[in-house]
Amino acid sequence: MKVAFFSTQPYDKEYFEHCNTQHDITFYEVQLNEQTVNLAKGCNAVCAFVNDQLNAAVIKLLAEIGIKIIAQRCAGFNNVDLAAAAENNVAIVRVPAYSPHAVAEHALALIMTLNRKTHKAYNRVREGNFSLDRLTGFDLFGKTIGIIGTGKIGQCFADIMLGLGCKILAFDIIANKDAEAAGVHYLPLMDLLEQSDIVSLHCPLTEQTKHLINKNTLSVMKNGAMLINTSRGALIDTKAAIDALKKGKLGYLGIDVYEQEEKLFFHDLSENIIEDDVIMRLLSFSNVLITAHQGFLTHEALTQIAEVTLQNLSDFEAGKKLMNKV
Repeated sequence: MKVAFFSTQPYDKEYFEHCNTQHDITFYEVQLNEQTVNLAKGCNAVCAFVNDQLNAAVIKLLAEIGIKIIAQRCAGFNNVDLAAAAENNVAIVRVPAYSPHAVAEHALALIMTLNRKTHKAYNRVREGNFSLDRLTGFDLFGKTIGIIGTGKIGQCFADIMLGLGCKILAFDIIANKDAEAAGVHYLPLMDLLEQSDIVSLHCPLTEQTKHLINKNTLSVMKNGAMLINTSRGALIDTKAAIDALKKGKLGYLGIDVYEQEEKLFFHDLSENIIEDDVIMRLLSFSNVLITAHQGFLTHEALTQIAEVTLQNLSDFEAGKKLMNKV
């Protein structure tokens, strides 16, 4: 199968070329959108990532040039117009789970770095400053962790935090029985926010979850609580979070995703003037830590993403049932 691969990063090419034994893949660094869709001419399939634009207009154009399947090399599909895909008879597949430990462990890394200020300590020592002033953190042991979304990643994160001696509260539409058996207690959202020292988001982005963390939900959180997001940027109303940080209501913010990340993340902008005033404001806070959507970036996860994506394409080509069809 001929595949047009968009938003290519060096690690994408490395892992897909290593795992691929069947398909003819053309790699493009550009994002998929209405201006770049013609690069897929002559192909049967498109491989897309989280920030590629798969709206109705793009999907219609893809169908017109012969694209039969769009393979998302990620779990999320909030960037895909599913109604347009069905209308144009374009199949959508994804990678529903790729080393959930990778994202869960990254959430822990954000927590530990914000808490113990290891990023600041590293820079100080590099400059010959061995002072411990203003590097005080807190014990995670005994703290209450609120987890919103207890799918595979959320459950992995719960297991990690239970191992550190934390009390785990959770909110989800359906309770995870395995998580409950491990000692996770389910509560209504507002109760969870009110009681948690740290809140970590592990839910998908839907119409119901967009800006789940907003002015109202932030107002009920503990003063000085920590908020972690390794899921989707739009789960947080960023301007409301900035206001909570300014007022001291929110004590720490760690994000691996950002609502307007499309024009920023996965690009080297070190020589550019960044025009996004919101993210620049976030970067001005000493208690904010931002990573550029790297939670998935482990050898195990990248291998699984490549293997599952390629298998999805092979199954479609062979006319088999698509196990990961959206």
